[in-house]
Amino acid sequence: MTDTDVVPAAAAGRAKTPPDQRRRAWTVTALLVVFMMVNFADKSVLGLAADPVRRDLGLSASAFGLANSAFFLLFSVCGAAVGLLADRVRPKWLLLTMAVLWSLSQIPLVLGGGLAVLVTSRVLLGAAEGPAFPVAQQTALSWFPDRRRNLPGALIVLGITLGVLVAAPVLTWVIHQHGWRTAVAVVAIAGAVWALLWIPFGGEGAYAAAHDTGTPAPVPADGPDTGAGPDVERTAEGAEAAESAAGAGGGPRGTPYRRIIATRTWIGATAAYFGTYWVIAFCLVWLPSFLHDGLGYSSAASAQLLMLVWGLSGVVVLGQAGLTGWLLRRGTTSRRARGGVGGILMLTGAAACLALPVAPAGAATVVLLVAGFGCAGAMGSVAATTVAELAPADRRGGALGIMNAVVTTAGLIAPTLVGHLVDTHGTAGYRQALLITGVLLLLGGTAAVTLIDPARDARLLSARRADPLAADHDTPLQAA
Repeated sequence: MTDTDVVPAAAAGRAKTPPDQRRRAWTVTALLVVFMMVNFADKSVLGLAADPVRRDLGLSASAFGLANSAFFLLFSVCGAAVGLLADRVRPKWLLLTMAVLWSLSQIPLVLGGGLAVLVTSRVLLGAAEGPAFPVAQQTALSWFPDRRRNLPGALIVLGITLGVLVAAPVLTWVIHQHGWRTAVAVVAIAGAVWALLWIPFGGEGAYAAAHDTGTPAPVPADGPDTGAGPDVERTAEGAEAAESAAGAGGGPRGTPYRRIIATRTWIGATAAYFGTYWVIAFCLVWLPSFLHDGLGYSSAASAQLLMLVWGLSGVVVLGQAGLTGWLLRRGTTSRRARGGVGGILMLTGAAACLALPVAPAGAATVVLLVAGFGCAGAMGSVAATTVAELAPADRRGGALGIMNAVVTTAGLIAPTLVGHLVDTHGTAGYRQALLITGVLLLLGGTAAVTLIDPARDARLLSARRADPLAADHDTPLQAA
């Protein structure tokens, strides 16, 4: 079914979801936002402490970039593996395990050691954090039907921005007053506190294993009582489940992963999200140094500009969610509401990044920097909700996990490449890195606009499921 199909009248006449059920959905979403905040505070701490770490450990720019890239050594592999596992094991326990491992992996770095301990700690932390985004998105979206997923999906992405916005001033103060190892201890403690809160309050929603007929799975009973009996809840959720089935257009249950990832929609969303993640890696590792060393801003001014970049990114993410939700409610297809809106934002960021190296110093540079990096962030939410719309519920975790594994290779490549450029060309290396970033955003935005169309690809997946022989002759990528 397409985005313009009408929800059956029978479903529309049923009771709405009980208020307690809605409250729990937003409570879980809020916890997952904090989860992503801690996740990106972990990632950003070394970038904020770049100069002290390099002085303390005697690292060149290339060595420091390599140490940060080590974080992504197992990040992608574990993201894909745990994403597939999330289709078989309850995400609640996977998320809890991740948070505990985050804290444990950072203890050796808090206690001391040199480059070897730094690299080992970051590799282990990256392995534990690799599955965080796809499993958090899968869990949050399991509480909402497709047409209501834009805001919770955007809020999970907003957790990235909030994590950096909170981490930048707090951790910078801790680094200057108590040292960078203390800052690492702070984020490790934050992960442990989150794990203690997740145990009683976390869980999956009614759409965690929804059948394609629109019947939601019952909410797990280990969370807080919703205040309504199971029969009442199932009846109340039936309307939203029918809405999800009518609007999502997902492929049939049991669709092989290889067919999902061969669709133009999955490829377009992944290519676009790769560009976004490249920007994220650049911002986390090298943007503070670029602002200080490349543009000559003081540490305080650099921190303020960093917060401005991430702040605009948060505004863009929420604005995209609101606009996309409004378009979907008006009957606009996901091709335009998700792929079109996300792609245009990326193309805007690309234009700004490509103009940065030749812009005059001063206000123009600041405006282009903030616009270029700030506009690119929304694609994370667009990609997640698009793939969740395309993939059937029993393949959603794997489809998101494999996408995340491909995308986060940008985090492995970007820090090392930028570090090499800076070592080789000095501050001019930053300008070359910005040009590469602009090209990647240009390619990603073009892919989003031209390839994303979940309704079309869901129909192709359904057709190939009904006629297996057709899948042997062509793939959804080959059929327009």
